Amino acid sequence: MTSRRRAFLWVLVAVLITLIFGFYSINSGQTTAVLAGTVRAATLLVLGAICGMICERSGIVNIGIEGQFLMAAFSAFTVTSLTGSLALGVFAGIATGLVLGWLLAAMAVGLKVDQIIAGTVINIAAVGLTSFFYDRSRSLGVGKYSPIELGSLADIPLIGRVFFSRPLLTYITICLIVLVHIAMFRSVWGMRTRAIGEHPGAADTVGIRVLRLRYFNATLAGGFAGFGGAYLALEAVGAFSRNMSGGRGFLALAVMIFGRRSPFGAYAAALFFGFATALQNQFQLNSTFDIPTQFVGMLPYVVTIVVVALSGLFGSMRDPAALGQTYEKS
Repeated sequence: MTSRRRAFLWVLVAVLITLIFGFYSINSGQTTAVLAGTVRAATLLVLGAICGMICERSGIVNIGIEGQFLMAAFSAFTVTSLTGSLALGVFAGIATGLVLGWLLAAMAVGLKVDQIIAGTVINIAAVGLTSFFYDRSRSLGVGKYSPIELGSLADIPLIGRVFFSRPLLTYITICLIVLVHIAMFRSVWGMRTRAIGEHPGAADTVGIRVLRLRYFNATLAGGFAGFGGAYLALEAVGAFSRNMSGGRGFLALAVMIFGRRSPFGAYAAALFFGFATALQNQFQLNSTFDIPTQFVGMLPYVVTIVVVALSGLFGSMRDPAALGQTYEKS
């Protein structure tokens, strides 16, 4: 990691800590709620960011994360409602994400459709299909995962209730962040993935099957988005509603870019944006703050625009050289 990137991450951490303690000094009683909301929002964002990262490291632009979230959330909600099993709902969400990831690969890699258009097709189809079927399943009900306390760690002041008293899917997500980082930067698969995103022709000459690996990676990435959709329906909310992803798929792309296409950087960025979302929710619930709801609702997206624009000051955010380019096997 370059010195500029280190400085970038340290500034991000410093700003986040400053905001947390600034809010704590204003109203200490609400700090735990805000931090818990930060982790809850960041979990979904980092799953979407990992999906986008795997795709872009492979040379594929995936703007269909929003649709993958939405379809997976609906599948997880429906299966759990019909079977009463949260675990089956999670598997259904992951399976839906895998199918949509494969569909993205089929269009962008197989048929060589423009990758932006392919992602847009997934987003539009997800909105239409989930709205249509939701009208016919509105009476279904579903539970959600409950917090699991990790022994005495949950009793640590402030951070104990925030990080060590979370539901199951949050813990799994944190483990996945570590595993994906190791796989991306310390494994043969990660080396080949980065190679086909930078120089697919050179990768092909040394025996890497570029098209096959891009298919696999886009499908795998869809599984992470599917897990995110299941998390949204079965842990964060515990219900399904139309367009419940609420633009978080696009926000996850900003998190991925802000985190320099790395799992740890994405999680740091997700916590930052999650904090902005948690503050937004707190402002809307607390009548003490006399702020118009329209301005409060803008907060996460204004923060997104500002920090992504300013992050270039800490070093260029170079895209993979072959990002968005179709590859013709010679």
